[in-house]
Parts: sequence; C-alpha cells; structure tokens
Amino acid sequence: MKLLLLGPPGAGKGTQAVGMAQSLEIPHIATGNMLREAVAAQTPLGMQAQAMMAAGDLVTDDLVIGMLMDRIASPDAEGGFILDGFPRNVTQAEALAATLNENGLDAAVLVMVHDDDIVRRISGRRTCPNQHVYHTQDNPPASTDVCDIDGESLFQRDDDKEDVVRNRLEVYRDQTEPLVAFYRYLGLPIHEIDGVGSMSDIQSAILAAIIE
Repeated sequence: MKLLLLGPPGAGKGTQAVGMAQSLEIPHIATGNMLREAVAAQTPLGMQAQAMMAAGDLVTDDLVIGMLMDRIASPDAEGGFILDGFPRNVTQAEALAATLNENGLDAAVLVMVHDDDIVRRISGRRTCPNQHVYHTQDNPPASTDVCDIDGESLFQRDDDKEDVVRNRLEVYRDQTEPLVAFYRYLGLPIHEIDGVGSMSDIQSAILAAIIE
C-alpha cells in the first residue's frame, strides 16, 4: 500500500505515520530524514544535495524526487510506503505523479485540525536545551519553566511562536492545501480523519479507513 499523508503543520502527521508504519509493516518516508540519510551515506544524489546546501541553495524538486525513487526501490518498500513531507505543492505533485507513473499512490490520508487547535498545540510547546519538550497546558513541567529531567530552563522556540505558526498555516493554505483538489481530480481516494483526540483513537480511525 502506497500512502500519502496530508494535513497542516502541527496536525500530528509524523506521529501518526510512525504508528501506521509499524502497524502496516511498511517504511515511513519523511523527505527531510531521507535527505539527511542520503547525504550521510554519500550516495551520488546525496552528494549533489550536499553541494547545493553547502552553496546555500535549495535542493531541487528533481533531486528530491530522484532520492525518493531510490528510496522506494529499496527492498523494505516493496510492500508499499507512507510518504510524509513531499509533495508540498501542486508542481511537485505533478512531477512526482509523472515519475511514479503506473506505480502511483493508492490513497491519501488527510489529517484535519482547526487552525486554532494547531496554534494552541504548537505555541504552548516549551523546550529545554537538551530537547526535552513540554506543553504549558497538556504536559506542563512540575516546576514552571524548568525541565523535570535536567533542571535546565525551558524556552519557546522561535518557530513555535504564535505569529510564526499562523504564517506557516497561511503558507500551507496557499501552497500545500491545493494538493487535496489535485489528487481528487486524479481520482486518488482521500480519507479525511479528525486529528483531534487521543493518538490511539486517531490511529485506529486512520487504519480503519485505509483497510476498509
């Protein structure tokens, strides 16, 4: 089963993808991780990407798709995969569809969360220098602004601030959300899942939808 995860930033796609990958016994392909792994392994495409990043350039869509095709050709992806983080816009989706051709996606999962819920989730996060993460409402530390594990001061990352989160949501609406209409036009089944609730309940809803 070849799946694509869609949804706004902060919807919990990464967390759900990990659980789905374990349940379905297929790899979770997050393009950011894939890029880092290709660079670390010094594959031909990874070395090209490393050169681009060293020069301060963005990695091109063609290169990302090339690495993706290498990744899904791996033995562990023979039974399918879960794609997370690519494509991010219709241009990338068109290029990916042309490259996959008859080996195209089987379905997409759209995790839906209201903007206000996403802002609350992300802007409430607090992190210590050792990357222990808390939430002011959902998972507060025992002592305000101090990490329970190492006693370090907690802080709010710049990309967790409300104005930055709302800007990221605007970018998503403008660039990534149109993928839903694009894939519907192609006839790809899209399973809409409510992303509010316990992780286990959301996971169960996703699995029930895609294996019905």
